[in-house]
Amino acid sequence: MNIGVAGSVGLDHLMTFSGKFTDSLVAGSLEKVSLSFLVDDLDVRRGGCAANISFGMGYLGLNPILIAAVGKDWADYDAWLTRHGVNTAHVLVSKNLFTAHFMVTTDTDLNQIASFFPGAMSEARNIELAPIMDKTGELDLLVISPDDPEAMIRHSEVARSRKIAFAADPSQQMARMNGDEIKLLIEGATYLFMNEYELALAIQKTGWSDEEILSKVKYRVITSGARGARIEQAGEATITTHCPQEKAKVDPTGVGDSFRSGFIAGLAWGQSHERCAQIGAMIATYVIETKGTQEYRFTPAQFLERFRVAYGDDAANEIATFLQ
Repeated sequence: MNIGVAGSVGLDHLMTFSGKFTDSLVAGSLEKVSLSFLVDDLDVRRGGCAANISFGMGYLGLNPILIAAVGKDWADYDAWLTRHGVNTAHVLVSKNLFTAHFMVTTDTDLNQIASFFPGAMSEARNIELAPIMDKTGELDLLVISPDDPEAMIRHSEVARSRKIAFAADPSQQMARMNGDEIKLLIEGATYLFMNEYELALAIQKTGWSDEEILSKVKYRVITSGARGARIEQAGEATITTHCPQEKAKVDPTGVGDSFRSGFIAGLAWGQSHERCAQIGAMIATYVIETKGTQEYRFTPAQFLERFRVAYGDDAANEIATFLQ
């Protein structure tokens, strides 16, 4: 499959707070919150939704096309992604701005408080898909992950007009986008990725019911953290999958992105939706065990062994030929 992944590229500033955020929240006073958390450490890692998804796909042997706006400090990150199988030839490099920055603090319950500075990502609205496809060929699937909202909506419009299957993934931009923007993004999507909270927010902002949102897309993939994920299609039975047992809960940053990378890799391999979700959950488990969104490592044999333990021999045998 010829797969394009549009969205953010950034640097993640990961901080850890050795308490619980909820212990500092006062009931009845949440309309005026002024808090400062003393963190124990700071790690700066490569990140960004599109970069994380592309990295995971590249690590699984695919060659996704990264569609993003990056900063003038792009060279090192470019070399890293290229070395891990990502086609970076078509990114837009800003002449003036630096790459986006994501700053997140995680507490002992793995709750997170985050901020995002877009930087060069604000130029993503200048990206035209047609010239990219003139060089790469028509896309079989376009993943539209969190990005400049105008860029996300334009990409979905182009996909609909050219009848390109697309996966809408608003996630972090749900808070910024209004109901009309969300509608423009997701309507007609082949896949819609959301977690439980994002689905509730989409219902609130769009005014659409749960059933109406489902009717606007072909498949809806809802992640539920440690409880796994479900794949829904109007009029069909829901498919559910659980997560493999993690060895440690180190950092949840990038878990959703990695799930998407595994799910989409499964699609490229022609796997069932159940198997796609299982592949995504396995990658996500590696990520939660690691500090950073692109720091996980495994051999094909290691991946298959853990996959076999979690999902059985038949499941492992079905994907074995793709992990050589």
